[in-house]
Amino acid sequence: MTGRTLSSAGRGHALALCTVLVWGTTFIASTVALRTLSPVELLALRILIAIAALALANPHRLKLQSRRHELYLLGAGLSGVTLYFLFEYIALTYTSSANCSVIISSAPFFVALAMRFLLREERLNRSFFIGFVVAMVGVSMVSFAGRSLKLNPLGDVLCILAAISWAFYSVCIRKLEGYGYNMMLITRRIFLYGLLFLLPIIAVTGFSVTPADILNTDTLLSILFLGLVASALCFVMWNTAVRLIGPIKTSAYIYLTPPVTIIFAYIILNDPIHPLAIAGAALTLFGLFISQRRTPEAVVH
Repeated sequence: MTGRTLSSAGRGHALALCTVLVWGTTFIASTVALRTLSPVELLALRILIAIAALALANPHRLKLQSRRHELYLLGAGLSGVTLYFLFEYIALTYTSSANCSVIISSAPFFVALAMRFLLREERLNRSFFIGFVVAMVGVSMVSFAGRSLKLNPLGDVLCILAAISWAFYSVCIRKLEGYGYNMMLITRRIFLYGLLFLLPIIAVTGFSVTPADILNTDTLLSILFLGLVASALCFVMWNTAVRLIGPIKTSAYIYLTPPVTIIFAYIILNDPIHPLAIAGAALTLFGLFISQRRTPEAVVH
């Protein structure tokens, strides 16, 4: 392996880690914004801000090399923006955030299955499955520390659908790899399609955001953070990480979302951290380490 390859891999891991550190705080920002906005209104504003930011950062027009690539972008917008966020936001109205964080953290498993059985290009080794089990045990310890497990079939199914939606998003991004597209332009087009698919839902549910709703300081800061940082910047970083180290290794960093959330909840909201959560966070890190290892044996064909 060349030094250049090692450098690219290191950059991919760094981008994935930085992205998850930001995404781990989005639940706090979303909770604040949802005090005055509906899930659909929040998602629409988040997408609009992301599109505007990416257009300012790179105003050039995206020129695709194939019509098929437009379909991949359309699929990415539907699965990774519209469906993923709607499933997650609606699920939070039916089930606890602890349940939601555990189930959605299973997304790397669905991503790996999608890569293997839809694209036939990724091999699932023993380290991946062991890491998945260890990480999910750790995630469960973090999420349910000091709390009881309360199952809600509808909410939990929506969380599973969100995780599966992310897997399809990963497939679409993977199909665009190797064509040299500018990642800002790709991400902007994805958000445009996400907004397009959201419009029929807005037509049904309505959009009644007032200036007073947005100009509320807490709400405004939350929306700007979600749109500029968590969406525009982080989606570009995440998509770049997928290009550099592949969707399976990138998606494994999703395991870290619950531990990151409890840390920032402690820093920002002064929420106490249960000792079980500390042990769970350590176990999650260990599971991530295992999943990133490559072993030639026990490969699923």
